[in-house]
Amino acid sequence: MVKKDNDKLDKVIADARREMDKRSQGYREQALKMYPHICGRCSREFDRTNLQELTVHHRDHNHDNNPPDGSNWELLCIYCHDNEHQRQLEAQTGGSVSEKSKSATYNPFADLKSMLDKK
Repeated sequence: MVKKDNDKLDKVIADARREMDKRSQGYREQALKMYPHICGRCSREFDRTNLQELTVHHRDHNHDNNPPDGSNWELLCIYCHDNEHQRQLEAQTGGSVSEKSKSATYNPFADLKSMLDKK
């Protein structure tokens, strides 16, 4: 039983190391090596304690477009990154909220008067 558990643990560790190596070759690691750890919008600086809050934004919004020179990337903090994607969504919808989302579809008090009249 202990041997089986150790084998499982060894496999989990090997898989984690393999994934870490794969990630280090990914665009995020490349961008972090290439650019200073500063948000491209708000200029917030990052160090090893909060680096997880710095994201790679694809300028053309195509996550498959990862040129080795990093020309499609910019480092943004999570807040500026969310804001950028929200602005793109609003631009796609013409900056307006759809009619469907303006009003609630369920009204819990719709039949309240008739229910009160029954009593």
